[in-house]
Amino acid sequence: MPQHETEEPNAAELRDKMVLNLREQGVLTNEIENAMRAVPREVFAPGIPLAEVYDPVDAVVTKRDEHGMATSSVSAPWLQAVMLKQARIGSGMRVLEIGSGGYNAALMKELVGPDGEVTTVDIDPFVTTRARRFLTQGGYGNVNVVTGDGALGARQHMPEQGWDAIVITAGAWDVSPGLVSQLAPEGRLVVPLRINGFTRSIALKWEDGHLVSESLEECGFVPMTGLDQHDKRLFLLHGEEIGLSFDEHDVPDPARLTGALESERTVEWTGVTIAPTDSFGTLQMQLAATQPGFAILSVDEQADTTMVLPLNRRATPAVVRDRSFAYLTKRRAGDIVEFGVIGHGPDAKDLVGNLVTTVTEWDSTYQHRTLHVRVFAKETPDEQLPPGEPVLDKRHSRLTFFWT
Repeated sequence: MPQHETEEPNAAELRDKMVLNLREQGVLTNEIENAMRAVPREVFAPGIPLAEVYDPVDAVVTKRDEHGMATSSVSAPWLQAVMLKQARIGSGMRVLEIGSGGYNAALMKELVGPDGEVTTVDIDPFVTTRARRFLTQGGYGNVNVVTGDGALGARQHMPEQGWDAIVITAGAWDVSPGLVSQLAPEGRLVVPLRINGFTRSIALKWEDGHLVSESLEECGFVPMTGLDQHDKRLFLLHGEEIGLSFDEHDVPDPARLTGALESERTVEWTGVTIAPTDSFGTLQMQLAATQPGFAILSVDEQADTTMVLPLNRRATPAVVRDRSFAYLTKRRAGDIVEFGVIGHGPDAKDLVGNLVTTVTEWDSTYQHRTLHVRVFAKETPDEQLPPGEPVLDKRHSRLTFFWT
């Protein structure tokens, strides 16, 4: 692969430091490590301080909209490593990337080698123009860069048997049938999929005529635009400080919650505890996959309010029923954190009780299990879905969930 002779004096040192950090995290294979050592990340983020470019934790935003929200970025190195590992990209493979920045495509090209081929697609001409220029500057001008809607894939470059790997680097609400139809029989589709507002990078492969996950990893991405764009519904409970967001089609009428927050607070503690540093991502998914009326409660970080006491101000699981809602909370007890549930409205007691039961079931049964997702075509009838598995209907697909 190409040699890079002209780079800033400390870029190689920072690149080495980044790779060592990722190795310590356990997210690298030998092949991905070699690729990250070979590709000059700074080429794909010009004008950004090198310390930010090579920060292993944070993404580098390359474009914002009129509201200051990120619309394109070079993903965080740890997440790129995780997704490349999920995709199992190897020498000679034909790979499709949805969401272009250039750097990730260059890593893919290193992984597939001279006998493989990489195609990257983005809906934004600004992004693809930059990606094409940066790839050429970095020595990867043989990567195919396509301007188009990623939901349609890139049939003009697709091998006859389909893509060996498809990696989506934009937040998706659904699994596009256009991409599913282009996946090779032995291929893998890696997609950052929103499940009731929580995003997981899911590696999918074919099994008995549908897709089933091999792994799920917590992540966050700029939302996808175009044919598969899906916007959340936001209901403000108190000015612009406190809101509930709904991410699916069939959601309660949030207007019925008007005044609920002013009603008496119902609180119950679960007795379920974790260490402050422990992840409870499996609890988020347990609730998102199984609770009717699921929503995410968020509070403005700058707001000085105690009207709600959420588990996390940015995104706390909540459940809405008619004119009532309930959400997770926490309290510290020495070196541990205990989960609790707070509810408001006429059905608060029932909602709180149901959530407490779910949290205790998670603690006893699901906390240390692995969640899996199956993806079926939208037209799949109920009787052909696995019995007993929770179902979440999307625009193009039907998801079911099971734990092992």
